[in-house]
Amino acid sequence: MDIYHGWFNLKPGVRDMDFVEAFTKYMDRLETEGVIEGWRLMRKKLGLAPSRLGEFHFMIEVTDLTQLDGAFDWVATRADPIESDHYGVNSLVQNIEFALYRDFPDPVREQGEERF
Repeated sequence: MDIYHGWFNLKPGVRDMDFVEAFTKYMDRLETEGVIEGWRLMRKKLGLAPSRLGEFHFMIEVTDLTQLDGAFDWVATRADPIESDHYGVNSLVQNIEFALYRDFPDPVREQGEERF
């Protein structure tokens, strides 16, 4: 499983629950269409995270990079209905940083022949 992460803040004046509604709509569409496996949205608790990472954090689970690329391709069409959902989220956030992680060890990992 690969996990696509994003850390961000809401733009000034954006209500947190308005963002949650837009984000849920977008992620639910991606999941229903099968272009992602699952997602989570989290908010910093008690300020316990580096300030540069922002108040909010999301995780999107995909089976592999092929599925993630398919999700990006679908969103990149910029066609409705996904364009409206994407804009509905993007227009509310700022200072976003992304990362891509994978489960470890990889399921294909063999042991005993590593050179480093």
